[in-house]
Amino acid sequence: MTVVNNNTPKRAPCMSCRHYFITWDHHRPHGCRAFKFKSAILPCYEVQGASQISCLKYEAKPVKK
Repeated sequence: MTVVNNNTPKRAPCMSCRHYFITWDHHRPHGCRAFKFKSAILPCYEVQGASQISCLKYEAKPVKK
């Protein structure tokens, strides 16, 4: 978990995570391959709401050349 100077945890941005994907389901448009679920809100918010900690599966997307 990354901690900001004032000891507040920083959320992992789903849009830059390699596990994030967009689904065809208009009721649950956001998905996470690491946790294998779809959601109406961003997966990082869903994970934080369920576990009270930031997403531990966050991995930055590889840089394309």
